[in-house]
Amino acid sequence: MAFDSFQDFFAMGGHASYVWASWGVTGALLIGIVLHARAERRRLLRVLQRRHRRQAATNQTSHRTGGPRHEA
Repeated sequence: MAFDSFQDFFAMGGHASYVWASWGVTGALLIGIVLHARAERRRLLRVLQRRHRRQAATNQTSHRTGGPRHEA
């Protein structure tokens, strides 16, 4: 083991503030990326559901009115 004790491990040879701050920032960024991806996925699913409902409503309306008439 590179350190004699856990206290030495956490002190990181006097560089603990830099080492643990970098771990903290990295962890926070990783959590932020996951949360952002989940939020984007939820937003995309809402947009797709809205688009699907709008398209279904348009199709039902055109079927009730007979739809567009094409003359040959």
